[in-house]
Amino acid sequence: MTQVSILVLTKNEQQDLPGCLRSVAWSDDIHVYDSLSTDRTQEIAREFGATVTSRAFDNWAAHQNWGLKNIPFKHPWVFYIDADERMTPELVAAVRAAVARPGEHVAFRVQRRDFFLGTWLQHVQTSPFYLRLFRPERMRYERLVNPVSLPDGPAGQVPGFLDHYPFSKGISHWLERHNSYSTLEARQIVENRRQHEGFSLVKAFTAKDFHERRFHQKELFYRLPLRPLVKFTLLYVARAGFLDGRAGFTYAVLQSMYEYMIQLKTREMTRAAQQAPDEPGAPTAPDGLGARQP
Repeated sequence: MTQVSILVLTKNEQQDLPGCLRSVAWSDDIHVYDSLSTDRTQEIAREFGATVTSRAFDNWAAHQNWGLKNIPFKHPWVFYIDADERMTPELVAAVRAAVARPGEHVAFRVQRRDFFLGTWLQHVQTSPFYLRLFRPERMRYERLVNPVSLPDGPAGQVPGFLDHYPFSKGISHWLERHNSYSTLEARQIVENRRQHEGFSLVKAFTAKDFHERRFHQKELFYRLPLRPLVKFTLLYVARAGFLDGRAGFTYAVLQSMYEYMIQLKTREMTRAAQQAPDEPGAPTAPDGLGARQP
């Protein structure tokens, strides 16, 4: 018995979706949760026998939370995957074994391998572990972009790899997508600052409330001088990204550029908010929609 449903978030993913769906064809309950694609994404999904749910994108956390509450999954466990990701056979076997004997766990982390220029970014990758296997009623998300997964209960870890190809559509697409992501990241920073009291270095390490402590820790990073250079140094030097060769260097540079875009847009939005604090803004979904972790 399968016991696991599959959830794929999409927008204009006709190029990558077939490979993704082939890697999860072992499940008899595949759901493609689409943000009004204008290409053949929905048609391809149905050709593979997937159930398609369409909804206009608002932001990552709200979109994913709506999906978990409203999509009629057949099985008690859900594996979330992006269109540019592939489940390896070892991971499939591990997922099946985990849900057969989950114990007290309500979610499981999987290890993702990011590939660039034909190279596994083994060292420079920001974080390799993500909560992708879970009971949908016990999971929720926070943040406008790069959402934080918050399981309501213990989380374990399964062996095997989830292979990720973030540059499958080329550098230009990656830059366009991260231009959109940086706008949402900046908006998230401005919104967090509006909702919380001023930054406290002490609370970044001593606050008892997890959310309060996390806010001040993020603010500590956001306030670092030369933050893009710090990001490059962390990835390329501290995490030994140089061992990933040219791909590692290029990826570290791209991530520092992304950090700089966030920094510039945060300043711009802060100034705009001071001039017109009640003016609303609505995020839009870039092509290649997913629960992105850069």
